[in-house]
Amino acid sequence: MIDPALLADATGAVMGDRHDTYGDPETNLGRISQLWGAWIGKDLSAHDVAVMMALVKISRASHTHHRDNYVDGIGYLALAERLGRSWM
Repeated sequence: MIDPALLADATGAVMGDRHDTYGDPETNLGRISQLWGAWIGKDLSAHDVAVMMALVKISRASHTHHRDNYVDGIGYLALAERLGRSWM
């Protein structure tokens, strides 16, 4: 069973702490996509960035168990899902 507190923490981080610190997550991911895209010479979307950030957290979780990796990973995947809806 998934820990409901983990899901609540992920939601709180994305919509609360991180939002307050970094601004609207979709806007922030869009800025990151422009910077990363310019760096690698390829267009990236905010959705791409959200998925890749989740992969960063998965990589870190494969090295050590740190709860924040799971909280942030869930948050990034939730954002990716929200951003992915625009494709439908």
